[in-house]
Amino acid sequence: MDFQLNDKVALITGASAGIGFSVAKAMLAEGAKVVICGRDNHRLDSAVADLRRQFPNGSIHGQSCDVTHLDDIESLVAFVNNTHGGIDILINNAGTGSEETNMTAPDEKWYYFWDLHVMAAVRLCRMCVPLMKQRPGESVIINTLSICATQPLYYEPIYNVTKAALNMYTKCLAAELTSENIRVNAVSPGLVLTDDWNKTAQALARNEGITPQAYLDRIAHDMASIGRFADPDEIAHAYVFLASRLANYCVGTNFYVDGGAIQTAY
Repeated sequence: MDFQLNDKVALITGASAGIGFSVAKAMLAEGAKVVICGRDNHRLDSAVADLRRQFPNGSIHGQSCDVTHLDDIESLVAFVNNTHGGIDILINNAGTGSEETNMTAPDEKWYYFWDLHVMAAVRLCRMCVPLMKQRPGESVIINTLSICATQPLYYEPIYNVTKAALNMYTKCLAAELTSENIRVNAVSPGLVLTDDWNKTAQALARNEGITPQAYLDRIAHDMASIGRFADPDEIAHAYVFLASRLANYCVGTNFYVDGGAIQTAY
């Protein structure tokens, strides 16, 4: 199937590992020109090298960026514009779990995750949309949420709240930009086997006196009717579809790719 992404310029944040890295692979496989960013320069360089090995004829660039810093975002957008003359696809994927309780989390932690999950997307959209309007054809914005925005995990209230806020931002932005030929949607992954989950399993399994794998197996059994974690590559297919013209009637929607984890009607 042709997803019509050849030569489209895609910017993916938080893409040096996990879902973002898999989305970059999927976009490159469809012929898109991809720019990824991340905070860890070593991991970012390794990701870019890996992608270039897999796609020797592809267009892939990496740019160091901490999306909680406005000046980093400005430099990132300028880099994409100078390199490719604009942007067609923005994927706001940067983020991580939080782990705290409501009663003990300090203000500083709330502010940090608000910047990471919400304001980073707000700022990137604000800077990228004018560039999108100058491009021929349709442009697309996809925000990475989580099933936790709908069905919260008890040990990360800040993550739950900020991802829920990003969901509402997606709705508001879609309503504002649809007439500008820019589609905005979100993806809510369920259980995806990433470094974050491996770290969580190591920490929480130790407290329970079980192995990390036993912890992950129990979580998958309890939370997803499919009974397993997803590989990040499985999640990436949803982003490719939403970025394509095949999804041109999908606007302002939160797409769940959760293996049956959500236990209520959306």
